[in-house]
Amino acid sequence: MFTTDSEYIRKAEATRVRVLSEALPYIQQFAGRTIVVKYGGAAMKDSNLKETVMRDIVFLSCVGLRPIVVHGGGPEINSWLAKLGIEPQFKNGLRVTDAATMDVVEMVLVGRVNKEIVSLINQAGGRAVGLCGKDGNLIQARPQGDEGIGFVGEVSSIDVKVLRSLLADGYIPVVSSVAADETGQAYNINADTVAGELAAALEAEKMVLMTVTAGILRDYKDPSTLIAKVDIQEARQLIETGIVSGGMIPKVNCCVRSLAQGVKAAHIIDGRIPHALLLETFTDAGIGSMIVASEYRS
Repeated sequence: MFTTDSEYIRKAEATRVRVLSEALPYIQQFAGRTIVVKYGGAAMKDSNLKETVMRDIVFLSCVGLRPIVVHGGGPEINSWLAKLGIEPQFKNGLRVTDAATMDVVEMVLVGRVNKEIVSLINQAGGRAVGLCGKDGNLIQARPQGDEGIGFVGEVSSIDVKVLRSLLADGYIPVVSSVAADETGQAYNINADTVAGELAAALEAEKMVLMTVTAGILRDYKDPSTLIAKVDIQEARQLIETGIVSGGMIPKVNCCVRSLAQGVKAAHIIDGRIPHALLLETFTDAGIGSMIVASEYRS
C-alpha cells in the first residue's frame, strides 16, 4: 500500500503536534526547577550535534527550567597533549595526570572547551557564564587516592552560592571539571562525578548524563533491550547481576549517589541522537534510561 505525499505530511504533522502536546505538562511541572546536564561524548566532537545540544539547552532555559552544563573534554585534551609531545597515559581507566598533563588539562578544559560552549550558548540566544571549580570556591578537591595517577581528584566539598546567584539572574552556568585543594593545587575530576555532586548540592530536579550508548541495556549489543526506567534498588541489582558492566558501572553509580542525596531523577541518554535532551525531558516515552529514588517510582 502506497502512502501519498499528503498522507505523509498529515502523519508528520500529527507526530509534531503530539510531541508538542506532550511537552506542555512537563514544561509546567519543571518550571523553575534545576537540571544539571553533563555534556560529553560524541556530541562534543560533531559540530552539528554540538550546536543542536546548545540550542536545546537554551530551549530549556527559555521555557522556565534552570539548566547547568558540566563538561569534560577528553578528546581535546588528547589532541593538545599530542601537539605538545606528551604521551597520554591511563591507569585503571583514569588519566594519569602529572604536573605537565595537569597544565594541559586546565588550559584545554577551562580555557578552550569551556569558552567554546559558552560562546555557542550565547550565539543560540542564551546567557552563559563559564566557570571551573576554583571560581567562587565552587568545588574543593582532594586526591582520588590511587597510587601513580597524579593530580586526579575527587570532590571534597561544594559551595553552590555562585551558581544560585547566576541561576536567579537567568544565566546558564557552564562548569568545567577542574578544581583545586586547600593549597591551590589543581586537580582533574571526572565530569560525571562533578555533575552528580552539583546536582545533589542544588537539590536538582534532574541530572542528565549524555553518553555514547542508548542508556541501560539488558544486552549491551542490542539497543532494543533499553531499560527505560528503574529505581535505585533495581539499578544496584543490575550491577550485581552483571547486566550493567564496564564503563556503565560508574555512570549508574553516579546517578544512584545523586538520587540518594535528593536529586529527583537521573537520566542516561545517547548524545549522538539529535534533540535527545528534549525528547528525554519533555516526552512520555523518553529516549534513554531514567533512574529514580524508590519513593518517586510511580
